[in-house]
Amino acid sequence: MSESQARVLTIVQAIREAAAQEMERDDSVLIIGEDVEIGGSFHFTLGLADRFGSDRVMNMPIAESGFVGMAIGAAVQGMRPIVDFQYSDFVLEAMSQLVQQASKLRYMSGGQVKIPIVLHLPSGASGRGAQHANSIEGFFFHVPGLFLVTPATPYDAKGLMVSAIRNDNPVLFVVHKHTYGSAGRHLAESSVATGHVPEEPYAIPLGVADLKREGDDVTIVSNLQMLHRSLNAAEQLATEGISAEVVDLRTLVPLDTETIIESVRKTSRLVIVEEDNLRGGWGAEVAAVVADQALLDLDAPIKRIAAADVPVPFSPPLEEFVIPSEARIVDTVRQLLGR
Repeated sequence: MSESQARVLTIVQAIREAAAQEMERDDSVLIIGEDVEIGGSFHFTLGLADRFGSDRVMNMPIAESGFVGMAIGAAVQGMRPIVDFQYSDFVLEAMSQLVQQASKLRYMSGGQVKIPIVLHLPSGASGRGAQHANSIEGFFFHVPGLFLVTPATPYDAKGLMVSAIRNDNPVLFVVHKHTYGSAGRHLAESSVATGHVPEEPYAIPLGVADLKREGDDVTIVSNLQMLHRSLNAAEQLATEGISAEVVDLRTLVPLDTETIIESVRKTSRLVIVEEDNLRGGWGAEVAAVVADQALLDLDAPIKRIAAADVPVPFSPPLEEFVIPSEARIVDTVRQLLGR
């Protein structure tokens, strides 16, 4: 392993480096958002205003619909804006701009108009209460024309951010709040926030899942923070003689159904783990695809593990009860295998 490859970064350091390298490579890349000149809520833009100036790293007022609309207009005119949100929950204020404009303009123009915009969205529950705990990816999974990226490791985050910035379509870049590794912030799970990241720029194609752990007895499909809980659960299951294969989707749109089907045909069992609410979540789509393409390869029913269909509570014990835990994953796999 080279010295560059041996560097250990957090996710926020990895995506900041990706943005900075793309800004150096391409003058059309710029960043807007609330408090971005001082680093933003999760330090994604820390130091970038000093490095690139306030004409390329610009603070915005508390008016999400307005500055997302501005970014869409800038993208139409040939810029490549990155919109940094303090919390992904606030993107709901710009729902019309994204669903009615950004997602449709390229189609409505017959491909003549490009919309190269990236929205950086800190998502998921993290002890901040119901209005700051949405798994925002579920809201936009249904919308044609929007790409949806959900990295869970620093290596993936950098490569996927590079691809997102270079993409000519609107990309929602979703990171779980517990996985950033921002300075001074408690890391809920120590294995989440660090990893080896090469210094040189590299791109990971959108729509390609990654096999994070090989196994033979059951396939676990997950993403974001739930990926790490799934990996931890797989470690525990291994001590019981159960071999779990863990698939990290990495992107929800495009969805890599080929990797999912290949794994299910190998293990004959499927458990889907997502933090979003059970009703209407992306896990239902994965289950439907497997039922359609690999039903006869299954030896047991498909199991879905997701948050309860309630607002996320502010109380830490109640939040932990609502959100899927490692214990729930382990117990579900045991039941599936009749253990």
